[in-house]
Amino acid sequence: MLTCDTGRMSEVRVTRAEARLRQIDRIKSTSRRLMAEKGAPGLSLREVAREMGVVSSALYRYFPTRDDLLTALIVDAYNDLGEFAERAALRVPREEPRRRLHAAASAIRKWAKSNPNEYALLYGSPVPGYEAPQFTVEPAARVALVLGSIVADAWQQSNSEANDDDESTMKGYSKRAIWMGRCLGSPSQ
Repeated sequence: MLTCDTGRMSEVRVTRAEARLRQIDRIKSTSRRLMAEKGAPGLSLREVAREMGVVSSALYRYFPTRDDLLTALIVDAYNDLGEFAERAALRVPREEPRRRLHAAASAIRKWAKSNPNEYALLYGSPVPGYEAPQFTVEPAARVALVLGSIVADAWQQSNSEANDDDESTMKGYSKRAIWMGRCLGSPSQ
């Protein structure tokens, strides 16, 4: 009987799906670095491939066009920023909309300062020729939903504190708007 000992197989085997995700992450991180150097308009799949030491056709399996790569980077950035703002707002009790608004706004600013290239990709000058697909709207709305929910909570609180007799009158709305202004004003007030 013949046996063949090829040594011990690695206990950790990477699946194709895991290898694909790792390669996508590598492509994105290389792209982010290149965008930091040259800006989003200067991003090309060929240059990303060159930086990674692979042929450009290898990248087309993951991102068929530069716009597909830009879209992936934009969605990642919107989701990261949205998650950052959501976590900050959730750390403060709902009954304190002024502090929640300040926490969320501070988190957004902190993220922007820590990720200036991603922030510029989201809110800076548009990339010539790029048109974001419809599915980017949901991740893009995350920050607005955080801020909007804080304002809505403040409005609800003002409603509960407004005089019920005045609620449907212009005077009642004015009282609520003034209360909200005080409530959402500077956190140092």
